[in-house]
Amino acid sequence: MAFIRKLMKNEKGATAIEYGLIAALIAVAAITAMNSLGSSIQGTFNKASSQMNTGITGGGE
Repeated sequence: MAFIRKLMKNEKGATAIEYGLIAALIAVAAITAMNSLGSSIQGTFNKASSQMNTGITGGGE
């Protein structure tokens, strides 16, 4: 019984789990932000590439 009481009072494991959950939440938020930002940047580069190709081939004149 004393062992169980000792485990109930020990919060080191709980703290480590909480930090792990916070780190996982931050990682998910970062991945989500990077995915949406990546799509935006991809669109910008595609537009710039298209305009450069038009300028090189003279299709815009």
